[in-house]
Order: sequence, then C-alpha cells, then structure tokens
Amino acid sequence: MLNRDYDISVLNSLITTTIDSAHGFERSAEDARGGRFDEMFREFAAERREVIAMLQEAVGNMGGTPNDDGSLKGDLHRRWIDLRTAVTGGGGDKAVIEEVERGEDYLKRKYDAALADTELSPAALEVIRTAYQSVRTGHDTASALKHSMAAAS
Repeated sequence: MLNRDYDISVLNSLITTTIDSAHGFERSAEDARGGRFDEMFREFAAERREVIAMLQEAVGNMGGTPNDDGSLKGDLHRRWIDLRTAVTGGGGDKAVIEEVERGEDYLKRKYDAALADTELSPAALEVIRTAYQSVRTGHDTASALKHSMAAAS
C-alpha cells in the first residue's frame, strides 16, 4: 500500500538538502565574486531553485506542506563551509572544485537512495527522477571539472 505521508517526508527531505545546495552555491558565488567560478555557481544555484520549486509543487499536490528552508546541521552545509574556506582561504581553484564535487556527491547519494526506495509511489519516483536530471548534470560537471584540473596540474 502506498503511503502519501511517506512520499511527502522523502520529498521534503530532498527539498531540504537541495535548498542547502542552492544556499551553498549562492554563498560561494558571493565569495568568488569576479572569480573564475562565480557564474558557474550562480547557474548551479538557479538550477537548484528550479528543482526545489518542482519538488515543493509535488508535495503541495499530494496535500502536504512543502519544506521551505534548508538544514543548518546537514552534512551538505558543512561541505559548503569547507568550500567557502577554500574560496576565501587561498586554497585555489582545485580546492574549490574538490569541495563542490564533495557537496555534489552527497546530494547525488541522497537522490540515488530515494530512487532506490521501493516504498515510494510511482508519482513520487517520477518527480524525483525529473529532479535527479539536474542533480546528475551538476554532479557530472563538477566531477569533469575536477578531473580536468587534476590532469592540468
């Protein structure tokens, strides 16, 4: 039997983590202002905001109240603090991209786990699959950038 409350809970968890991701990219873009990755961070943040809106709409359509705030205690938040330190602490472009990839790895794992969850309804899984496309693109972009920087070193 499908459990709407469970679907809403999982989607809200993804919303929270995705909000953390968007906040991290926005703060990093501020710190990297005029830097090499400023525009890329802003584009990632905008994509995350679109994913958040889609997930929130799905929760609302299921009769739930969508989360509208990120987690201050999540692992992703700590990863973004590491990123900000790398950006402002002179860790260089390589350190920045490594931190971005770590955050993207965490986000991708959360979505992978949701996609493998057999308790979710087909409707919830479809929304997650759609959102995952953006998450996967961001992850793959960060990974490719990390590997290209490593090869150039």
